[in-house]
Amino acid sequence: MNPVESLHGSVIHRRRVRRLAEWFARLLPNNASVLDLGAGDGRLSAAIFELRPDLRIQGVEVQPRVDCAIPVDAFDGVHLPYGDRTFGAVMLSDVLHHAGQPLELLREADRVATRCLVIKDHLLAGFLAGPTLRFMDRVGNRRFGVPVPGVYWPASQWRSAFDDLGLRIIQWQERLGLYPWWLNWWFGRSLHFVARLARR
Repeated sequence: MNPVESLHGSVIHRRRVRRLAEWFARLLPNNASVLDLGAGDGRLSAAIFELRPDLRIQGVEVQPRVDCAIPVDAFDGVHLPYGDRTFGAVMLSDVLHHAGQPLELLREADRVATRCLVIKDHLLAGFLAGPTLRFMDRVGNRRFGVPVPGVYWPASQWRSAFDDLGLRIIQWQERLGLYPWWLNWWFGRSLHFVARLARR
């Protein structure tokens, strides 16, 4: 682990997980069964559960980690191993920009959800957005073997994708406060969003 990855793991990641947990806890519906699609180490879901013990959270991941903080199933990256409308909600935190077929994965998430999808992902917006996002992605994911294709969408492309899949935006929030103030001016700005979506 290089010094930048060490700083990210020891300082930035903890704050980021806490802030994301707060956002997801606000947007997920009450008393829901939740699928954490792309659960990673499960720490985000565990942090959400501390804030929202009414939720029941199950993870699914392409490469499940043996030390995952929540129960997690394996899947092929596109087809979810669950029946239609199995979960009340599906959450995807920084998953779709890693996916080889993001629209198909989003369609699958909608298929297994009854109430809503809650998504956190990146926005291609502002000065040097692409290089900044690629740098953040490499620091956060390279050591775990997560692919970093470096493809990011502007808000207009996200909204078009949602429209194409028959999803409407219930809530949309940028400027999530994920980083300390001394990093937020560069790595926060308008590079992130969280949204709650429902079927039309």
